[in-house]
Amino acid sequence: MRKLLLIVVLVPLAVAAGWWYFHERTLPGYGPLYREYAYISNGKSNTVTVLDLRSFRVVRTLQVGVDPTGLAANPKRNEIYVVNTGSSNVSVIDAEQNKVVATIGVYGRPFFIDVSPDGRRAFVANSGSDNVSVLDLDRRAILATLRVGASPGVARVSPDGSTVVVSNRSANSVSIIDAARLAVRSAINVCIHPEDIAILPDSTKAFVSCSGSGQVASIDIKNDKLLALLDVGETPVSLALKPDGGEMAVFNFDAGSISMIETTGNEVSGSYLIGGQPARGVISLDNSRLYVSNFGANNVAVYDIDLGKIIAYLPVGTRPDAMALSQDQNYLLVVDSGSGDLVVIQKRQPEKKFEPLEYSLVTIIPVGIQPNQIVVKSFLATKIAEGH
Repeated sequence: MRKLLLIVVLVPLAVAAGWWYFHERTLPGYGPLYREYAYISNGKSNTVTVLDLRSFRVVRTLQVGVDPTGLAANPKRNEIYVVNTGSSNVSVIDAEQNKVVATIGVYGRPFFIDVSPDGRRAFVANSGSDNVSVLDLDRRAILATLRVGASPGVARVSPDGSTVVVSNRSANSVSIIDAARLAVRSAINVCIHPEDIAILPDSTKAFVSCSGSGQVASIDIKNDKLLALLDVGETPVSLALKPDGGEMAVFNFDAGSISMIETTGNEVSGSYLIGGQPARGVISLDNSRLYVSNFGANNVAVYDIDLGKIIAYLPVGTRPDAMALSQDQNYLLVVDSGSGDLVVIQKRQPEKKFEPLEYSLVTIIPVGIQPNQIVVKSFLATKIAEGH
């Protein structure tokens, strides 16, 4: 009787806490060749964890270079690129085999990588050598090395592939690269300690967060001109642009807030307290939900963009940082840099009275020491792998 009572008590508690256990994701109509993986770079383990998002199981732990940081997925081929800051090189992962197939040497302390829309080139910001390496991904070799400003942090390719915008953290400037000519065409002084970059879908404007001055710079990248400096909160570290490009969220780390920017008019529409040390965010493809990792509060805030308010706080592990959404947008993946794990959260429509929560915890998966970045890649494999 006592054992039965314990079960009866524990089951509702588990449901209320959002603990749900299942083994396989339902992917109707995707077929046996469908693949979907998450890749997590583990900075102090020198590894990349490969998670199968069909079953939420780790399928590989790949040894890469020293202190992996940046990650990028090729939009046209089944490859993942890993920036190794400590060993100054880039590891190339074949996503069909989930193995490292090449290593490309770059320059001092690379930090970030972005891939052109045609999938043929990548741009690596080398923070320790004040330059950008342009990689030929067909030949897996350096095509060009472009001198930029001091301590470049991010090199972001515009959606039309014509322009690369580089934030020079120690120079308080932005370099504009002509992607066709592979030449730096201008340098624009912006604000103090520029960091993250977001570019509008029509490739007309770039926004740059400046953590040292509490501002966001708006730049016309067709005419290489500073348009506005927008005051936001203290220490804006990263940006998240709505897929439609109309609004952008700014994460003010030391203010515990987000600022929303109307991108057309270059105006801050409002700032809202969101939690302890918001670090990064991701916005759903339908432009409705913003997920914010509160690094200092060990939770994720769910912000309804249409309603303009927080609708949930989701407890996760220690020091949540990078995040990603699954291809179907039904699963939020949260990298916990402090506890070295990945939290998988499901968004669903509650079906029963005892399922009141829209979000529930699926699983927590150990990955490595100080994981720092995540990217999701989905594709149709060329053949069915052994065991499938």
